Amino acid sequence: MQDSHAWSGRFSEPVSELVKHYTASIGFDYRLAEVDIEGSLAHAAMLNRSGVLSDADLEAIRRGMAEIRDDLRAGKLEWSVDLEDVHMNIERRLTDRIGDAGKRLHTGRSRNDQVATDIRLWLRGEIDATVHLLSELQRSLLDLAETHADTVMPGFTHLQVAQPVTFGHHLLAYVEMLARDAERMQDCRKRVNRLPLGAAALAGTTYPIDRHYTAELLGFDDVCHNSLDAVSDRDFAIEFTAAASLVMLHLSRLSEELILWMSPRVGFIDIADRFCTGSSIMPQKKNPDVPELVRGKSGRVVGHLIALITLMKAQPLAYNKDNQEDKEPLFDTVDTLQTTLRIYADMMRGVTVKPEAMRAAVLQGFATATDLADYLVKKGLPFRDSHEVVALAVRHAERQGVDLADLPLAALQGFSALIAEDVYTVLTPEGSLAQRDHVGGTAPSQVKAQIARHRGRLA
Repeated sequence: MQDSHAWSGRFSEPVSELVKHYTASIGFDYRLAEVDIEGSLAHAAMLNRSGVLSDADLEAIRRGMAEIRDDLRAGKLEWSVDLEDVHMNIERRLTDRIGDAGKRLHTGRSRNDQVATDIRLWLRGEIDATVHLLSELQRSLLDLAETHADTVMPGFTHLQVAQPVTFGHHLLAYVEMLARDAERMQDCRKRVNRLPLGAAALAGTTYPIDRHYTAELLGFDDVCHNSLDAVSDRDFAIEFTAAASLVMLHLSRLSEELILWMSPRVGFIDIADRFCTGSSIMPQKKNPDVPELVRGKSGRVVGHLIALITLMKAQPLAYNKDNQEDKEPLFDTVDTLQTTLRIYADMMRGVTVKPEAMRAAVLQGFATATDLADYLVKKGLPFRDSHEVVALAVRHAERQGVDLADLPLAALQGFSALIAEDVYTVLTPEGSLAQRDHVGGTAPSQVKAQIARHRGRLA
């Protein structure tokens, strides 16, 4: 009986069962089946146009591939470890259906350029899906930000109350991060969308192929211009995983804040019950499991980035079997990222804000101290002197157990004769916000303007 491998004629004994299972990739690369069929059909059309493949063979290949695709979508295909990977599984089934025409499909290509093409085709589609999900999450954040464009909360540095901001302004920071993430994804797509097919094993092929025609059929912007690089490059996968890591990093930061804000000690927000769990022993508990798990899964995606970088760091040209290990980290990165984005967009719609708790926290940390310093500077006092005056006023208010805005005018004037009745317009959280009415500032009018800008960008 003939050995199942296409290269079996070179060997005097079959591959051991242990090696067969160790080297097989069909357990995970089966998800490339649709794009493998797509790439093969374009390759066949190019061979036919170039005079390498007959019209009859092309028609047989198209008919056979259509049947295989139908079986795939109906869940009827059975994958064989003996056939090693998705590419050989599909080719064998094609040959079984249409005979010698199936054997001619592989003319002018290698699994090396075939694999590289399939991964790029697949990843291109996943990038498009990811950009869409990033947009959906941004819209979810914008909806919440618009509702709370005027809601006062403390802005923090070093986790200490710093200055008043609005909750809407705070959420817009994450919209900005996610917008950059989408830009990175779209930029990465440009380098993904280049065709390796035609590089063959590593040196190109002797057949009269037309790579630009194949690229046109598959929607690639260009071809890879060096055959060695075409089959061995995995920069695009590393770049995507780096971009994915940044998305997860941003969501991990937001998760950390949601977790802190939901704590009863802070009490800024509540998260809908469907995103939380209880305790097996403490009946009062409501745990923010989803943001906690997102925070954990960010490490998983960053780990995949390191795995891919390590995979490639010492490989000589051209293709090496090591590259089979590129798929599982890449696949899991896509799965983790997209699932996280979907659940996050829904979760942010389930966030309930507690404005009273946020405003009370602003009043606990002398958040308008900088506003008082700026007030004195505008009255003519040098900033360093103003800084010292306000520091003394804060110390006095702290001893009194009150906020700066609660100090009598006479007490404030004891620190500087420049202080007048109008000081109270800048010492309230709302007054502080109103003073920052410039592009990027936290004044409610600016928050609303930025929301409108983002909505226009996402339209």
